[in-house]
Amino acid sequence: MSTSGTPRRADALRNRRLALDAATALLAEPGTPLTVETIARRAGLGAATVVRTFGGKDALLDAAVSGLLAPVVQRARDLLAGTESGQALDLFLPELVAFQSAHHSAGDQLGGLNMPTTTALRGDLARVMEEMVEGAQRNGAVRTDVDPAVATSLIGRTALAIARAQPPSQQLVDAYLTVLLQGLRPPT
Repeated sequence: MSTSGTPRRADALRNRRLALDAATALLAEPGTPLTVETIARRAGLGAATVVRTFGGKDALLDAAVSGLLAPVVQRARDLLAGTESGQALDLFLPELVAFQSAHHSAGDQLGGLNMPTTTALRGDLARVMEEMVEGAQRNGAVRTDVDPAVATSLIGRTALAIARAQPPSQQLVDAYLTVLLQGLRPPT
């Protein structure tokens, strides 16, 4: 269905999928400009078709980024629901770093765009991370002298720093995660 409530034509649905797939693929390609023209060319569509299909670049990139981010947020929720909070944090941080590493370069091009779905998902992720930290504090796995919001911000900024490290190195990723997680542990 379209936003006006009328059924979408099969070619419109196909064009939407092509544009969305192209935008999603380009998000993982460092240095590739995220313009409507680049996305359209990758999708094999005209720029006007892409704009008509999504209403503009902001809506297209919001759909693409939120499509990538939604499973990450769901994974964090699932871990929090099914695993002790400290263990959930230990399991989730490497996954968050891997996600950031795969998509951080696109973040520089997304500033200033109106992306309400992505913004909401980022907020959801921060809340779930904060819940992990709070739960881990209650369980004694994370120090209580660090505010959960501060710890969550530290985790997010560290994940981004790790993702931006050049050249990429698993040894560096492991070292960052070890220092971060050990720093969050209560003093002995």
